[in-house]
Amino acid sequence: MEKLIITAAISGAEVTKEMNPAVPYTKEEFVREAKAARDAGASIIHLHVRMDDGTPTQDKNRFKEVMDAIRSACPDVIIQPSTGGAVGMSNDERLQPTELHPEMATLDCGTLNFGGDEIFENTENTIKYFGKRMIELGIKPELEVFDKSMIDMALRLHRKGFILSPMHFDFVMGVNGGISGEIRDFVFLRGSIPADATYTVAGVGRYEFPLAAMAIIDGGHVRVGLEDNLNIEKGVLAKSNGELVAKVVRLAKEFGREIASPDEARRILNLSV
Repeated sequence: MEKLIITAAISGAEVTKEMNPAVPYTKEEFVREAKAARDAGASIIHLHVRMDDGTPTQDKNRFKEVMDAIRSACPDVIIQPSTGGAVGMSNDERLQPTELHPEMATLDCGTLNFGGDEIFENTENTIKYFGKRMIELGIKPELEVFDKSMIDMALRLHRKGFILSPMHFDFVMGVNGGISGEIRDFVFLRGSIPADATYTVAGVGRYEFPLAAMAIIDGGHVRVGLEDNLNIEKGVLAKSNGELVAKVVRLAKEFGREIASPDEARRILNLSV
């Protein structure tokens, strides 16, 4: 079984300091949270950025500022910018961080009802556009899937040449409007991807650590972080992203799974080392 890749989703676009004071807004706070996660065992930092007042942005200059600062503090870490951005952003606005030529970036594979009137829109043409851009720039896409139909879309666009093999999926489970985080649903998604594909599981809220345990046992990989879950346990706020990563490391130790370094993660994910 391969070593475990841990991704830390350190901020997201929706959570705020009012929900948990550890959510980063400033460059210095992003560095603090990225370093805490890396020191605890994360190999990948999944990155949304904010302005200092907490406003989500896809501005490539802000991404560069934050990414450069994280690399200074954590030279070996894989930085995976989000192209999801925030609800209502245009395709080109969302794609700005790809202009910085990261090793990886996210590619959302379907539209989702986020709740109320919020719709996270990813049409087939949007997915093709993003996939083609990442191929042109040599960026490995992490295929964000919130339901089984999004796996089917990714596989269909792979056959059409918009997504290359070997594919890497992120099962985002427990989001309002998407698939739940039950064992039944994990097994369903896990059985729907190609044999040569890799996957990460991102359980939202109360699903974070039960799904992490399932992925650890199965040989998959795990994403945790304040974007997905604000608590270290029921009713107790996490002090940092590092605390959430450290809990996954403890789980992995219990199940006898070693933790991958960033360079080991690059090999497992077929990134250039």
